[in-house]
Amino acid sequence: MNGNGKGDGNGALEGAVVAVAGAAGPAGRATLLRLAEAGATVVASDANAARLAEAVDAARYAHGGATVTGDTVDLLDLGAAREWADKTEKEFGRIDGLVHLVGGWRGSKTFADTDLADWTLLEKLLIRTVQSTSLAFQDGLQRSDRGRYVLISAAGASNPTAGNAAYAASKAAAEAWTLALADAFRKAGGDEGPRSAAAILVVKALVHDAMRAERPNAKFAGFTDVKELADAIAGVWDQPAPEVNGKRLWLTPQP
Repeated sequence: MNGNGKGDGNGALEGAVVAVAGAAGPAGRATLLRLAEAGATVVASDANAARLAEAVDAARYAHGGATVTGDTVDLLDLGAAREWADKTEKEFGRIDGLVHLVGGWRGSKTFADTDLADWTLLEKLLIRTVQSTSLAFQDGLQRSDRGRYVLISAAGASNPTAGNAAYAASKAAAEAWTLALADAFRKAGGDEGPRSAAAILVVKALVHDAMRAERPNAKFAGFTDVKELADAIAGVWDQPAPEVNGKRLWLTPQP
């Protein structure tokens, strides 16, 4: 790390403008810190204004001089998402990334016990928010020389278990939607290949320090630490767009 609190090792993000949706949770906090460290301007959003403010302040404090802002945005509203994207590009002159961290989980002990109310909730959290952010940010990302749309998904989307039908189906739909965006980027690039990319980072589940403190004897086998996830997110910018566009990048063994 250099003297101004920004990292030296990720030139691809120096000066980039990256939006982070669902930024107030543990993964969001780690991602804000990592992007700020790499020299990006970070524009965070979350539905929880108080937790978002804490996350933004933490990233600013950790990396003096970093530009980190926060907005509460209703990502179930496409119009609100478009306003957020337009405001970001107008204010900072460009938009180089959207990291989608909006999460949620509901499940049951057996398939027969599945509550369709879980699907109603997860469809909003895990699919509608992807639809809104991808549609809102597509044009700006295509104008960028390093545009990236990054979805965080779960291995269960490819290998669903009986009690996770709603969750796995929601994640699978979000992946399919993101891969359609990737195809749009591919077509926009023409013969030269995509200039922007939509990529999917796949984890089994996430773990962070507070979880370990609460369950000191737990193994969390196969889980990805939120700091490792943040490194992987930053790493998507290190790779050329054609190499990551439309790809599932596995952070856990592929089922």
